[in-house]
Amino acid sequence: MAGNAAVGVLALQGDVSEHISAFESAIHNLGLSIPVIPVRKAEEIPELVALAIPGGESTTIMRLIDQNGMRDVIKDFEGGIFATCAGMVVAARTLIGETRFIPLDLLDITVNRNAFGRQRESFEADLPITGFDTPFHAIFIRAPIITSAGPDVTVLAEIPQGIVAVRKGKKLILSFHPEISHDLRMHEYFLTQVLA
Repeated sequence: MAGNAAVGVLALQGDVSEHISAFESAIHNLGLSIPVIPVRKAEEIPELVALAIPGGESTTIMRLIDQNGMRDVIKDFEGGIFATCAGMVVAARTLIGETRFIPLDLLDITVNRNAFGRQRESFEADLPITGFDTPFHAIFIRAPIITSAGPDVTVLAEIPQGIVAVRKGKKLILSFHPEISHDLRMHEYFLTQVLA
């Protein structure tokens, strides 16, 4: 990882502090020395080594991205992208049943934003993930699901309803919330495998 560049967490809406804390802990565990900062301005993004797009309310996050002039900056960003839950919706190329905003098209995935409907808001699952020795205890909160992924997208995990973790290059996109699971392996995997 280059120079003194930071990992940024998009701090417009959502579970920002949880991501900052999880990345700080993962960086400490790995013996790295890299700051983790909240990001609220477009001009901060190009200097980062990676940007996390946290869970939250995807319509609000997307509106604030556009209001803050961040759409093209994020699309052009060459560092790592770590997107979870609402971040997956924001990162998608195509959304099912969503007309209020156009997602960022960061990779070729089609996402069903309300895959589990409004009733079944959250559940947990021990998720086998490609490259992990043991399952990851994943927490899903009104989670989106990937219904299809392009040929250049690597699927890392699925549940019966669809795909829940993918990677393309330096982008790691998850439908669950690793930042609240007390298992830092997804953050460590991103820092050591994806950014490398």
